[in-house]
Amino acid sequence: MEMTITEKILAQGCGKKKVTPGDFVECKVDIALANDVTAPIAISEFKKAGGTAVFDRNAVVLVPDHFCPNKDIKSAEQAKILRDFARQQGLTHYYEVGKMGVEHALLPEEGVVLPGDIIIGADSHTCTYGALGAFSTGVGSTDLAACMKYGKVWLKVPSTLKFVFKGTLNKWVSGKDLILYLIGNIGVDGANYRAMEFAGEVIENLTMSERFTMCNMAIEAGGKNGIIAPDKKTIEYVEERAERPYEIYESGSDASFEKVFEYDCSKIEPLVAVSPLPSNVKRARDLKNVRVDQVVIGSCTNGRFEDLVIAAGILKNRKVHPDVRAIVIPATQKIYLKAMKEGLLEIFVESGCAVSTPTCGPCLGGHMGILAKGERAIATTNRNFIGRMGHPESEVYLSNPAVAAASAVTGKVTHPDYL
Repeated sequence: MEMTITEKILAQGCGKKKVTPGDFVECKVDIALANDVTAPIAISEFKKAGGTAVFDRNAVVLVPDHFCPNKDIKSAEQAKILRDFARQQGLTHYYEVGKMGVEHALLPEEGVVLPGDIIIGADSHTCTYGALGAFSTGVGSTDLAACMKYGKVWLKVPSTLKFVFKGTLNKWVSGKDLILYLIGNIGVDGANYRAMEFAGEVIENLTMSERFTMCNMAIEAGGKNGIIAPDKKTIEYVEERAERPYEIYESGSDASFEKVFEYDCSKIEPLVAVSPLPSNVKRARDLKNVRVDQVVIGSCTNGRFEDLVIAAGILKNRKVHPDVRAIVIPATQKIYLKAMKEGLLEIFVESGCAVSTPTCGPCLGGHMGILAKGERAIATTNRNFIGRMGHPESEVYLSNPAVAAASAVTGKVTHPDYL
């Protein structure tokens, strides 16, 4: 019996011909990354363990994106730790403010992460890169510290759940709705320590942006990693960016899956995950009387150019509701520049949005959009836990960019067809 794509990547990483779910393996790591929240701990532990030089200065990536541009003295000191370490180690991939983007949008854009890679990051949404056909997963800062020194990670091979999306997408439905539908179906612990492989004709027709969105939120179902087998679209995306050679893997025709789920996408419409869990999924049309105070369009989930195009298409020639704060955050500098050249930023500003430089900012309650007690936001971000965006008595609803933009106009959760 052949291996799944995840098993094949891990097998080559540990130098074995075959691995099976439950095996414990030590794999070579292609990319190890951290941000301004998690890297300082990793750097401290790296030094405590006697580390003097990272295993590969081209493979350790530092991106100060969570509280940057620095929101206060403490965040400035955190960022300085990254800056000093990057200079000391001569890291190839350190991204300063002005070049920085939200890490999980920036690294694929720059060709740093590639198909067939084994990638670990001290950030739970490292699973995003599975959209390229890589094994990518989040780890703790101490795991990252060990990897920075030795270039390896210790893993248990996960079993794989396969999710097959069939049919055609309805209007306004995107990758964000597919992953919310899935999480609503299996729950936030439905894929605990499993590889989540997405397949089917609908996945094949998704843009790379939408694939990144889906893999990004695999962790919200408890997944160890999300992954999509590379195809022509993947290769086209990678070829114009890749900074080094890469290898393509796909699941064998008789690979063994723990379970296969099949979804008829004709039954899926724009969805919203209601506070306090990503699995608390409702139809957008059923929440039309729910007032919102803030709209956030951005993040590592939905801050890519295609997301901004969708939002701008709805906001063009319309105004943000007077009771709503609408914040748009392009995920990288290149996306920001392209949005500016294409006139999207003008649309956002004229409609009454605030447009920010790239940052994670409000997604984790960092800055650029903290909620007060009793306030509610609808956001294109990935988590809506209690207190995620500010006060513990505030609420976050999750949606695709179209629903978020429509809600900015009406001041209530709004299906775009209802504008």
